[in-house]
Amino acid sequence: MDPHLLRTYVTVARLASFSEAARVLGYTQSAVSQHIAALEGDLGLPLLTRRPVAPTPAGERLLEHAGSLLLRLDAARADLARFAAAPRETLTLVASPLALPPRTLAALPASGVTLRTLPRDEVPAAVATGAADLGFVDGAVAPSDPLRLPDVAPLTARKVAEEPLAVVLPAGHPLAGRAGLDLADLVDARWLDAPDAGIPLDRLRAAHGGPAGHGFRAALRFEGTEPRTVAALAAAGHGLALLPLSAAHGTPGAALVPLAAPRLVHRVETLHAGGEPVGPAVELVRRLTTRPGGGR
Repeated sequence: MDPHLLRTYVTVARLASFSEAARVLGYTQSAVSQHIAALEGDLGLPLLTRRPVAPTPAGERLLEHAGSLLLRLDAARADLARFAAAPRETLTLVASPLALPPRTLAALPASGVTLRTLPRDEVPAAVATGAADLGFVDGAVAPSDPLRLPDVAPLTARKVAEEPLAVVLPAGHPLAGRAGLDLADLVDARWLDAPDAGIPLDRLRAAHGGPAGHGFRAALRFEGTEPRTVAALAAAGHGLALLPLSAAHGTPGAALVPLAAPRLVHRVETLHAGGEPVGPAVELVRRLTTRPGGGR
């Protein structure tokens, strides 16, 4: 299967237009039509209806494979390109919004750094395809467990930090004085749905182990990337939130009650492609993965 033809197909299916795909890809419309015909001929199946332009059932199934196939090819190209690349003095970093605890920020070089925030699931792909030298990704896991990352390419992950998780609620909430809270007691509570700036609700449902889609209903959805805003919304009574302690500490009007059960911590890992980081990333990874006192 020719990856150039596959890219053309994905673009046409995404835009639902041969002419728009031609404009985006820099081809003529005739070339796009030839690409689609060649791919359909190779597979022996119609992949798109023409009026309207939409994937056939076989085309839908191909789309399920296409993203990971093309990402793997991009990652392989980026990995091989590193052998010929000259050492760089600048550093490009990508991070999920909760993956930048104060210790990480303090360790960044004083200059030559570009830092972008991305949704959690996009960080590994950005590192694998060479869009970033290092990635920082976070999640809620059992103590000392590694994060479960998408299998986009061979990546090296190292722990940067682990810290407790806390339920954030208004200071006057009936549960605010508890020493700890169990997720099982909060299944029917109203929650903030903040997938990029808090621990996602589907992670809470999975940790609780109840029926799929059960409980942890959203009272308000926040589509930003600032955890401090999530903590402020929880303090104002718009729903509970689960955040790392450092992300919510000092929020006016908020009570932070440690999560007692299930046993979960907030873990941050750094990601890089290849066996060892290169350039300025070497020193940054060393600082972040070496504990005070010299041990790892």
